[in-house]
Amino acid sequence: MGETDILLIIKMIIIGLVQGFTEPIPVSSSGHVMIASEILGLGEQGFTFAILTNTASLLAILYIYRKDIVRLTVHSISYLKTKNTAYKSDFRFVCFIVIGTLPAGFLGILLNDYIEDNVSMATIAVMLFVTGIALWFIRNMRGMKDERNITIKDALIVGLGQAAALTPGISRSGATIISAIAVGMKQDTALRFSFMLYIPVSIGGFVLGLSDFLNDPNKTDLAIPYLAAFIATLLMTYFALKWFMGIMKKGKLVYFTYYCFIAGTLLLIFF
Repeated sequence: MGETDILLIIKMIIIGLVQGFTEPIPVSSSGHVMIASEILGLGEQGFTFAILTNTASLLAILYIYRKDIVRLTVHSISYLKTKNTAYKSDFRFVCFIVIGTLPAGFLGILLNDYIEDNVSMATIAVMLFVTGIALWFIRNMRGMKDERNITIKDALIVGLGQAAALTPGISRSGATIISAIAVGMKQDTALRFSFMLYIPVSIGGFVLGLSDFLNDPNKTDLAIPYLAAFIATLLMTYFALKWFMGIMKKGKLVYFTYYCFIAGTLLLIFF
């Protein structure tokens, strides 16, 4: 393995760490991956790389929420079979996840290519400011809704927030958590609903992109760098989400407001 290959692996690990750290927190992972790639001189990352790193983040999130996923699945099936009201709230929550997934899924199919072809560093900077402003407005909100009190309207509003995050610079977790808190959800409910929404969207992206991934002529040559990035993303997503859960418990989302403003300003100055 030559020096150039080792350098590429290091760069891919850095990109993986950036993806993993920024995926769970409200600062836009896609925007930060684009910025990091530009700084490292890697250019725009291919679709295969995006699928790999997003799948790594998905696996970490699935592991963290594995007990919730099992409970929701088992209770929803039990409700459908028995109509036992003890399982109804979990069944409704699953239905709201499906409803909340629809806007991003629909708009993603229609607009994804257009968005990817019309994104610049200035766009990311502006969207970071938008994210920061939204985080500022909800910084002191403490809702009362838990999983039993969510409505169809709430699910659609949060789903539209997730759809807005198709634009790099708008954080997916940020947009969904902001929307969830804005409609009155408790912070822990908003966090759980946000990442439950991420799961079907990410799985859908993986399924839709699987054919492109399998037919990518570069995947064999880049197998080691890709694997390194995958592992880095997987581990960093796990630790970042655990850390972010602690931030949410303390109600300190305002910290990310400051970060978005600083990052957006630096982008406008240096790019």
